[in-house]
Amino acid sequence: MTSHQIDVKGATLNATDTGTGPTLVFCHGLGLNGDIWHDVAGRFPDHRIITYDLRGHGASSVPDGPYTMGMMISDAEAVCDYFNLKDVCFIGLSVGGMIAQGLAVKRLDLMRAMVMCSSSAKNGQPGPWIERAARARTEGIAPMYPDIFARWNEDEATTALAQSYLERVNPEGYAAMCEAIAGTDFYTPTSGLRLPTLGLCGDRDRGTPPDLVRETTDLIPGSTFQLIKGAGHLPPMSKPNDVAEHLMNFLVQIGHI
Repeated sequence: MTSHQIDVKGATLNATDTGTGPTLVFCHGLGLNGDIWHDVAGRFPDHRIITYDLRGHGASSVPDGPYTMGMMISDAEAVCDYFNLKDVCFIGLSVGGMIAQGLAVKRLDLMRAMVMCSSSAKNGQPGPWIERAARARTEGIAPMYPDIFARWNEDEATTALAQSYLERVNPEGYAAMCEAIAGTDFYTPTSGLRLPTLGLCGDRDRGTPPDLVRETTDLIPGSTFQLIKGAGHLPPMSKPNDVAEHLMNFLVQIGHI
């Protein structure tokens, strides 16, 4: 595995590159970093694996917000261009799935397929996201743990692991990403997409409930939706074997294997 620092407009992104073969790009969710995909990615030794930390998260830089979804999509585009990628399967958790949708709309030439895990075309109304951003800046993220974990609704071990990520995220990066989510509504552009798509969701997820994820997945003709039993909002962490199995079946089906 090699680490890379990728300069993008207004930020530097931390990325990793390992393996050879058809490319999988993994994108994480709010308050986390690329390491959440470790247990899933490790099950694909015959693929090239790219992970990266979103701006404001992990080992990437933390420019002041607000961020926009357009910035997030441009960052993803820059990562793909930096590695000279084509025909990737872009796999995103939560906000990472929103980024996948936006990248497919903007640069379909880069993408062979898309996987949206615990993600939707729009996640609620802007107001609560703006309020959460303001609270993160004034109080930090810890006071919001009960609300966050209630929405994620994961098992005890996964919740403890998720908290260890949240404890390391910069409040400004978290807040600015909330503002990006607040301004996102991809229902119309996503409904125009035509590429192989897999939607995944835990049956316990309260942050992006299964019906919402299924609704977004169904916007794309020919897409596939799979429910992961016993998982909340973070299936790559709580049910990596199940995620990997669904992903492997999808990759075989589309010939990206």
